[in-house]
Amino acid sequence: MTGRDRLALRALALTCVLGLTGCARGCTSSRPPIHINPSMDDQPKVLPQTASDFFFNGSAMREPVPGTVAIGGLKEDAAFFTGKGADGQFVAKIPVPVDEKLVERGHDRFRIYCQPCHDARGDGKGILFQRGNVPTASFHQEKILNYPDGQIFDVITNGFGLMSGYRWPIPPADRWAIIAYVRQLERERQASVTAAATDKPAGVK
Repeated sequence: MTGRDRLALRALALTCVLGLTGCARGCTSSRPPIHINPSMDDQPKVLPQTASDFFFNGSAMREPVPGTVAIGGLKEDAAFFTGKGADGQFVAKIPVPVDEKLVERGHDRFRIYCQPCHDARGDGKGILFQRGNVPTASFHQEKILNYPDGQIFDVITNGFGLMSGYRWPIPPADRWAIIAYVRQLERERQASVTAAATDKPAGVK
């Protein structure tokens, strides 16, 4: 191959490269672009609540297979998951063993979800009351003291009055843990009131 032939081949190769580069950056097409280096951002995928031509019902989201139960979805213990017994009435006591670990867990969750409104002692003097004068229930009032534990569970789950429900942010086990801690707060308050009444000098009302 002569020098002239090699020069011609180089010129041809350069022309092809320039032509392809110009087309890749400037040519228009009705077809989807070709990603030479595809990434997860550009991959074909199904998004929630979108349509799909692939499935017969036109929906991208699939329904559960009939007769199957998702992990964690079998809720046979009605008392644990609803706070109500087989008779539909609120259970009187927490349906799980109450120990120090459960109370401590309840204290931790209480500080996150309950304390901002009900304050650390459960008197209902939290930030909403302090800054907005929003009436907030005290756990130490007679009405709540007489609530069965299942009713408190129902209030946490579904809300009551101005209080919104915490069904989604607080799982059932943590709701019972919070109740265990609230009951401890109530017992401690009652014990302190009884002790104060016992320590009064004779004749003092």
